[in-house]
Amino acid sequence: MLDTLLPILIFSALALAVIGAVRRIRLWRQGRPARVDLLRGLAAMPRRYLVDLHHVVARDKVMSNTHVATAGGFVAAAVLMILVHGLGLGSSERMGPILGGLLLLASAAMFVGSLFVAKRRRNPPARLSKGPWMRLPKSLMAFSVSVFLLTLPTLGILPAGTGSVILALALVAVLVWGLGEMFFGMTWGGPMKHAFAGALHLAFHRRPERFSTKGGEGNRSTGLKALNLDDAKAPLGVETPSDFTWNQLLGFDACVQCGRCEAMCPAFAAGQPLNPKKLIQDMVVGMAGGSDAHYAGSPYPGKPVGEHAGTPHGPIVAREGTALVDAETLWSCTTCRACVEECPMMIEHVDAIVDMRRFLTLEHGNTPGKGAEVLDNLIATDNPGGFDPGSRMHWAADLNLPLIRDLGQVDVLLWLGDGVFDMRNQRTLRALVKVLRAAGVDFAVLGNEERDSGDVARRLGDEATFQSLAKRNIATLSQYRFQCIVTCDPHSFHVLKNEYGELGGPDFNANWEVRHHSTYIAELFEAGRLHFAPWKGGRVTYHDPCYLGRYNGEYEAPRNVLKALGIEVKEMERSGFRSRCCGGGGGAPITDIPGKQRIPDMRMNDVKETGAELVAVGCPQCTAMLEGVVDATAEVRDIAELVADALVERHAGSGGGSDSTRAPQSVAGARPEMKEVTS
Repeated sequence: MLDTLLPILIFSALALAVIGAVRRIRLWRQGRPARVDLLRGLAAMPRRYLVDLHHVVARDKVMSNTHVATAGGFVAAAVLMILVHGLGLGSSERMGPILGGLLLLASAAMFVGSLFVAKRRRNPPARLSKGPWMRLPKSLMAFSVSVFLLTLPTLGILPAGTGSVILALALVAVLVWGLGEMFFGMTWGGPMKHAFAGALHLAFHRRPERFSTKGGEGNRSTGLKALNLDDAKAPLGVETPSDFTWNQLLGFDACVQCGRCEAMCPAFAAGQPLNPKKLIQDMVVGMAGGSDAHYAGSPYPGKPVGEHAGTPHGPIVAREGTALVDAETLWSCTTCRACVEECPMMIEHVDAIVDMRRFLTLEHGNTPGKGAEVLDNLIATDNPGGFDPGSRMHWAADLNLPLIRDLGQVDVLLWLGDGVFDMRNQRTLRALVKVLRAAGVDFAVLGNEERDSGDVARRLGDEATFQSLAKRNIATLSQYRFQCIVTCDPHSFHVLKNEYGELGGPDFNANWEVRHHSTYIAELFEAGRLHFAPWKGGRVTYHDPCYLGRYNGEYEAPRNVLKALGIEVKEMERSGFRSRCCGGGGGAPITDIPGKQRIPDMRMNDVKETGAELVAVGCPQCTAMLEGVVDATAEVRDIAELVADALVERHAGSGGGSDSTRAPQSVAGARPEMKEVTS
């Protein structure tokens, strides 16, 4: 009886899974076209799954091993089950024992993994979705146990006629339960949906350059994609779920609802109305049509589940009636990329949020807070504060900074950024100038030719203003020759390095590099061009800027500089790629969406827990946000300021000294004296 019944059940489940897959693919194909290499993507998918995905999953060793046992056991068991029980190869005298034995091992591994899944679900952390996910351990056990027991007779371990018909039918019923969850649910919806959608998402990812190859690691792909503003038919951002590209919709469907993004999101922690996991699930709801009433995870803070609904071709942010997503949810994002960094399925949350912001800004002019004022200022004065463009260099009247237009060619172009209009950041810039001069660097500035980099315009969704600023900056930069651009602003660093190239043609950035000032200072020290007095201050911690760390992978250079100063950094619990955002990115201080607490307050609490008296930073926005905390217990100082304060000049004891602008030198055989370098 089982020899007849099992193949029917297995292939029926497979047929239903195929029907569900076709249905799911139709939902994805509602999205706009996207250029994807289908064959190459499918060929690369196994590596992306086994290497890149598991690189993220492996941050939690227990869950990584659990996933290997459960997912690996299931894939192997499913294939072997089809061969042994579906195609009848288990009865083969030659192959039967081998295939049957492998099937027993695979189903046993899956069962062991399901035990750990059950343990995790016994008292799950708040970030995990509940509801249907709570039945997953039982479904995994049902599949693995039934397959294991049904395979024993094929190896002669149990006689084929062992037990009653009722017992056999009960065992088949358990298998049907397991097949339903594993095969049917994988494509029709349910906890296992992520397995099907996730595999294809890895194959057809919108940023394939993120993934590693056999030749080495993948690239850090973090630059936003440009809109084609010359195409009158191209949508200006995303109004409806169907305005996303089809592989973006596929990516939303790949969400495993693990809540890692939720746990890392600074806006969610601050009680602002954003939960990146809920946002992705709302996109899935909109893609299929319906409401969020069945969502079983943490809601947006202050917004109960059941209030949001949408359709594939209906507006995501509705001006009237029920919306799929509220506008303030989108404006709460600081674009820190903590969600993207943590996502094991490598979903691009920030891309989606900015796409939706673009529509609100470009089509509706709906930018909250001071957003409209800032964008108007950028259009009128090329800077977000609305300052007279001719006053850009007033802060440096006494520094006699060389202008590149007077020289034509230098080694380093110092990109000042719009911190030139802020008195606090002017201190950082003056310190950086002092450091460059002490190292004898051949540098110059653009002066009044420099415009805002466009970062804040792009993050606020005003792609038109960003592209206007970027193209004018590119035209200016192209007039001069230099080896690299150095800036103390990670936001300018990021757009110059990663986003201008798409607008400047294939040759842009080909003739120079863009460096953050911490990286360049570290290089100067390694080259022996900077010398420091021993650190005599107190305990120091370091805050990683999002746009330097998560966006550009630079974590070591700032710490190397602090180490060179003799500082032993007391790391915060959330540092490196898990650093907590200061709250200053993505235009968040401009849109100013209220929450239960402020993000910079939380970050300074992180600083307080280390006992540090000083927090070193490498970003003007981080400086402004953290210094704005009224009850802070630590001083905030930029790395350039710490370096400038520690500078000493090494020179021959009998040689008639040199001033602070000359490159430090030492004479062979002479014992160098040390003296402080003054500005």
